[in-house]
Amino acid sequence: MAAGFFISKTVAIVAIVLGVGAVATIIALSVVYAQEKNKTADVGTTAGPGTTTTTTTPAPNNPWNRWRLPDTLKPETYEVTLQPFLTPDANNTYIFKGNSSVVFVCEKATDLILIHSNKLTYDMQGSSHVRLEAVGDGSAPSISQSWLETSTQYLVVRLSASLQQGQRYRLFSSFTGELADDLAGFYRSEYTESGNKYVVATTQMQAADARKAFPCFDEPAMKANFTVTMIHPADYTAISNMPVKETRPVSINGENWNVTEFYTTPRMSTYLLAFIVSNFSYVHNYTSEKLIRIWGRPKAIDEEGQGAYALSVTGPILSFFEQHYNTAYPLPKSDQVGLPDFNAGAMENWGLVTYRENSLLFHPEYSSIANKERVVTVIAHELAHQWFGNLVTLRWWNDLWLNEGFASYVEYLGADSAEPRWNIKDLMVLNEVHDVMATDALASSHPLSFREDEINTPAQISEVFDSIAYSKGASVLRMLSTFLSEDIFKEGLQSYLHTFAYNNTVYTDLWVHLQQAVQKNNVSLPDTISNIMDRWTLQMGFPVVTVNTVDGTIRQKHFLLNPNTTVDRPSDFGYTWIVPITWMTGNSQGNDTYWLTKDSDTNNNFVTSTWLLLNLNVTGYFRVNYNQENWDRLLSQLNSNQTVIPVINRAQIIDDAFNLARAGYVNVTVALNTTLFLSQEREYMPWQAALTNLKYFQQMFDRSELFGDMSKYIKKQVTPLFEYYKGITNNWQDTSSGDLMTQYVEANAVSTACSYGVLDCEELAKSYYSNWTNSNNNPVPPILRSAIYCSMVATGGEEVWDFLWQKFQEAPVVSEADKLRTALACSREPWILNRYLQYTLDSTKIRRQDATSTINSIASNVVGQPLVWDFIRGNWRTLFTQYGGGSFSFSRLISSVTQRFSSEFELQQLEQFKTDNEDIGFGSGTRALEQALERTRANINWVKENQAAVMQWFKDHSS
Repeated sequence: MAAGFFISKTVAIVAIVLGVGAVATIIALSVVYAQEKNKTADVGTTAGPGTTTTTTTPAPNNPWNRWRLPDTLKPETYEVTLQPFLTPDANNTYIFKGNSSVVFVCEKATDLILIHSNKLTYDMQGSSHVRLEAVGDGSAPSISQSWLETSTQYLVVRLSASLQQGQRYRLFSSFTGELADDLAGFYRSEYTESGNKYVVATTQMQAADARKAFPCFDEPAMKANFTVTMIHPADYTAISNMPVKETRPVSINGENWNVTEFYTTPRMSTYLLAFIVSNFSYVHNYTSEKLIRIWGRPKAIDEEGQGAYALSVTGPILSFFEQHYNTAYPLPKSDQVGLPDFNAGAMENWGLVTYRENSLLFHPEYSSIANKERVVTVIAHELAHQWFGNLVTLRWWNDLWLNEGFASYVEYLGADSAEPRWNIKDLMVLNEVHDVMATDALASSHPLSFREDEINTPAQISEVFDSIAYSKGASVLRMLSTFLSEDIFKEGLQSYLHTFAYNNTVYTDLWVHLQQAVQKNNVSLPDTISNIMDRWTLQMGFPVVTVNTVDGTIRQKHFLLNPNTTVDRPSDFGYTWIVPITWMTGNSQGNDTYWLTKDSDTNNNFVTSTWLLLNLNVTGYFRVNYNQENWDRLLSQLNSNQTVIPVINRAQIIDDAFNLARAGYVNVTVALNTTLFLSQEREYMPWQAALTNLKYFQQMFDRSELFGDMSKYIKKQVTPLFEYYKGITNNWQDTSSGDLMTQYVEANAVSTACSYGVLDCEELAKSYYSNWTNSNNNPVPPILRSAIYCSMVATGGEEVWDFLWQKFQEAPVVSEADKLRTALACSREPWILNRYLQYTLDSTKIRRQDATSTINSIASNVVGQPLVWDFIRGNWRTLFTQYGGGSFSFSRLISSVTQRFSSEFELQQLEQFKTDNEDIGFGSGTRALEQALERTRANINWVKENQAAVMQWFKDHSS
């Protein structure tokens, strides 16, 4: 599953500089903060035949009070028939009806059947919820009692006698569920075209919501074969994981319906099952005789051609992965569907991948190259899963990191195969490595792999879907592939996939097959794959490697942004890693990998009178610190001729220096000095690294006096970049002619220049607005729209806001709507931002899937942040009820609103917020709240220690 919250590269820069222009007049608006504690008591009833119960005091000794299924039963086949009703019933509720039969084998004798069920109402089979029969010879015991254990989401069936080991049984049920708009299980999505409202019935089963669609053994290791039948209106189309076997018309209560039966799936997990009923259109082609279809709203597909780009890259990406895995694509077809309402970024359902529209559809008139990059990387991510995750599946969610981390790594390889001119693999350093290190440097981080018994509840499972799993997982796998070589890595990977096809694994199984490849090819390593990688997967964090070029000493230490915090989580390895180190000097490049296997060592290759640079192209997951003499030499090289140092490492030097300064390893002026050469820099990656890190300074100081000099300095540094690209783009008319990185740095130049008051940029935004309103034709190049829209809103007041709000409501393409929706958060007017916040609670104005990211955008604005903080505190129960339990982006809500916290008063407020809402809980944001508390304490200390030096540095360099 691709991460749900997506910010385009251009929008990301807007977020970095959001609200800068409002510094001159920061209006503190107090919103009345009042919370009602609505505490309701659960009511329990005695369980009897056909009784629904909620247990008030769970008894852990009862199997139905445990979150994990017992090992007594194993499903083999399901037959599932579902009928969604796409118009509301008499109670104005959308529902679906269904029946299901599952054949399971009894592995151990038991008189109890536990099967997952959530929010389903059953048609009673006599006095029981289900009917049980033996398959083949033998008989089934009678059912003595059945009930719904809602607290742990089970349908519980007690039997009069035990099921017999080795015997197969069939469990039948008939049920009704709500086709809600909650983006989970079997749910409802809606859209309007040509004034008509259309309803789509679709699914999102991961992680634990297949049980909302039909009763099932809803754990990833409970693989089975599924035969799905959909009953749907005759003018709608049904699709599922497998091709259609048969469609036949039927008349039900005088209405025309179709019954569509699909071929039986291969053995697979419940969370990968999918079915959709819609009036969507598609475009198609074939790759190696496999049918590929891109589905979406008819207007988007038929009239606007928004599926064309996805169709053009899907075949090449599938072919790439077939070669990469040395395994044919396992299914007869590949459907990809863009949905108007979808909680994640995308979902890798086997053979029927679902996406947010902005992750699949592309309109060349409205969409930028950043949107194109989003489409190709998400498609590559999901198609990578068709083998790694779907064909071979991790046994339990504690090892999710291997599934998502692997896809997050190879998505760059797949995207590179489709767009080889983009150098897209380089972006992994910014998007994954540097990004996740900010979280992994906290004492409240966590290891990649959890113990299996640490992850039990749906909320705990949801919390595992975080940046550590995705981005750190990708980073350490990239490191592993690099020090093994890609060919050796692929050899072990292919062996792993061939061995475990259609089955389940634990992460160590991959290590075994990689080790076999290492031994077969006589690869020299300092230890086994398992011993090397366990240090990166079983302990949290990463090292800072410090080298002294005078004597060649090198040492490692667990890197913490706040070195004074206490690490409560113990490590069997004492927070020491086995570190692969590559290097170059001003004179030469190292020819091999040096391994740091202990706390400290000496390497004479690192003694040099010129500069030394470690971790070439940032293939290793660690930070690098140097003695001051070497820092000075690196800075001197950057200032005289930065191109001698590889572009990725120019970004690395900036990112490492700023984070080392935050952690107290180097003086803050060393970090700031790494930005001096930017007035001569024209590449995207160093600028992006600098802007990302200066964002922290902005967040800490944009409410203080020193921000004036900081703004002058950034304006001085960015003006040459703005003027350079203004010249080569013919005054921004030819922005679409550049490659990916060029267009990204053009967007950075405009966004930063406009936000920090470069007059030419502000005039550019005003002229675009004037031309737009006069001609009703949007003159802004797609790559500049995020930046220009933000500048329009920030400087234009209510009239401009209302104009862009109208354009947002009319936007024909989701990627365009996303740019407008984010830019609307750039307003300097507190009342406008407060009104916008209220819109996020109204799904007719802001779709539910976009609510949290909209709130995050407002929180990025210095004027909006206190409003959002009051809004979240005042609406926590509503927000948590709607988004907290399982929303992918919910943890980011807490991170975003607290990112500026740097005072004792804000820390007290945050602690009070935690206390006030412990009865409600924080769901998937629980760990994010602990991280926010830790970050706030670190910010308080950092500001106290560095504010004076930062103020003086910017004063010295602002003119």
